[in-house]
Amino acid sequence: MRSPLVFVIVATLGATSAMAQVQVIVGADGKKMISNFGVVSPGRGGDLRWLARQRNRRSAYDAIIDRHAVAFGVDPVLVRAVIQVESDFDPRCVSNKGARGLMQLMPETARRYGIRNVFDPEENIRGGVRELAELLQMFHDDLPRALAAYNAGQGAVLKYAGIPPYSETMTYVKRALTVYYGQPYGQATSFAGARGAKLKGGFMAKVVDPIAAAVLPGMHYLGSR
Repeated sequence: MRSPLVFVIVATLGATSAMAQVQVIVGADGKKMISNFGVVSPGRGGDLRWLARQRNRRSAYDAIIDRHAVAFGVDPVLVRAVIQVESDFDPRCVSNKGARGLMQLMPETARRYGIRNVFDPEENIRGGVRELAELLQMFHDDLPRALAAYNAGQGAVLKYAGIPPYSETMTYVKRALTVYYGQPYGQATSFAGARGAKLKGGFMAKVVDPIAAAVLPGMHYLGSR
């Protein structure tokens, strides 16, 4: 019997209403189910307090995560935060935009990194960590912008000189940083950065209070220190 489609209600995070990315989860039996982007229920993925408790979540993929994090110089806690918000640690996750696997790699990204089986945790994590490393380098370890680029593409971040004004991306950054820091992150918002201004993120840094933010000319600060 064909499984019925599941229509997902739009989740509201704080003061921002954002439609989460719809994804298709492929079960071991080959059946597909439409689900909300990283949101299992209102009390889980849509709850920043629940997300904060997922910081450094342990899983069957720990050895793979740690190995590639060391190889590419990326904080493994950040890798786990990205996996949490991207796929909720489901290696068979497929988004409506075509992103696949634990770190939701697009087909072109997988090809660029020579990944043959995007659903293989080893290959998927290797590609995702490598992309994170390249984005962190591109944006000078500015964590909010690197995360925004991981979600919306580096072109969008460069175009707006900061986090682009996309509801999905602003919510994504807020959720990812909530998991990374282990506490609800302040309201994520788009901003137009001043030319040449640098915003240092929390890459490889200890956990600090993200609410204690300084305001730089022409932007709302989303960094952590």
